[in-house]
Amino acid sequence: MFATGVENSVPTINGGRTRVDEMESCGHYKHWQTDFALVEDMGIGYLRYGPPIHTTWLGVGKYDWDFADRTFADLKRRNIVPIVDLCHFGVPDWIGNFQNPDFAQLFCAYAQAFAARFPWVQIYTPVNEMYICATFSARYGWWNEQLSSDRAFVTALKHIVKANVLAMRAILEVRPDAIFVQSESSEYFHAESPAAIRPAEVMNSQRFLSLDLNYGRRVDSEMYEYLLDNGMTREEYHFFLDNRLKQHCIMGNDYYITNEHRVAADGATHASGEIFGYSEITRQYHDRYRLPVMHTETNLVQGPGGNEAVDWLWKEWANVLRVRNDGVPMVGFTWYSLTDQIDWDSALRETNGNVNPLGLYDLDRNIRPVGKAYKKLIAQWRDVLPTQSMCLIVPVVPPDEAEDLHTTRQKTRAAGMIRKLPSAPAVQDNG
Repeated sequence: MFATGVENSVPTINGGRTRVDEMESCGHYKHWQTDFALVEDMGIGYLRYGPPIHTTWLGVGKYDWDFADRTFADLKRRNIVPIVDLCHFGVPDWIGNFQNPDFAQLFCAYAQAFAARFPWVQIYTPVNEMYICATFSARYGWWNEQLSSDRAFVTALKHIVKANVLAMRAILEVRPDAIFVQSESSEYFHAESPAAIRPAEVMNSQRFLSLDLNYGRRVDSEMYEYLLDNGMTREEYHFFLDNRLKQHCIMGNDYYITNEHRVAADGATHASGEIFGYSEITRQYHDRYRLPVMHTETNLVQGPGGNEAVDWLWKEWANVLRVRNDGVPMVGFTWYSLTDQIDWDSALRETNGNVNPLGLYDLDRNIRPVGKAYKKLIAQWRDVLPTQSMCLIVPVVPPDEAEDLHTTRQKTRAAGMIRKLPSAPAVQDNG
């Protein structure tokens, strides 16, 4: 599955007074038809995409589907498979932020309402990058609640992951053969001195918390104490163990040059650049969860030489092939995003209007060198990989087959399996 995405981050900053809307900043509301045509021209069949949550979800049971109706109808007409991103770093103003204990249950209803309105949609990322969302909102103090404490981080994390789990369960009630791609940042923390080993070890355990909870995997004793010491109750923890939906999931992992960190003795961190790289870190995540893997995000700025992003694309693709050849079932690759972005150089903490040349196309919708390289890569590899893959078929139904007899039978079989399978394993699988 070769993919790209339309950036739909919508966090708030300035104490919740300013909404950062990347779809607005990058011109997607104006150029969405052009953007979808560019996806087609690129030869890309899968698009990470979602409606703007803050203007679509207006209140409890209240929705404005106008933009979603128009855009998703066009995706269906073009037979582009959406990987629907329902919550990307922000919530509507009336929710507040991720400290709201009602968020998970409310979001569950929103996800189900979307699934009911667009029953032909099969693949979802209910909540994007759960670990990063909780970290930037409640540990670094950058977005949304703008808090900086372990208790705020755990609170945001448990609410975000619970929202993701409940949304999966609600979507499955509508679409029993739904597939969920957890787009999550794959991180690693390197100790820069012997005194830094201990804080680095803690951070390397914490990086797994969102997926451990999401997949119903028991955390180690130190992380269990950390969660309970910072506000998670035993009952909340057991919710995740008892609602295991791993069998419906693909582990999507994102890798950027900023995903690896150096850790000082006092626990301070700064970017290390690429040390292990995508292949090694992905193997660590796969060894832990044993799921099919999709590479769900990467990019690099097109630098002064003009070929920096192209070189990064080929390096990432080589890493994907290396992981796949080592026996990890890789099912997809993504350059994110379709167009350049705005103000990610400040992690959306400031509204400076800085154009970040990260896209396959610039904001005038002119193709960049990395776009040409990705189009060539797709053309060269798309017919080769299915005959060699360790995961030959992902049961994806393209939009133009959504009403076929085969699809109906697949949904029926999936519904039967859901009724038969327990929500949690009789014996915990930590493999």
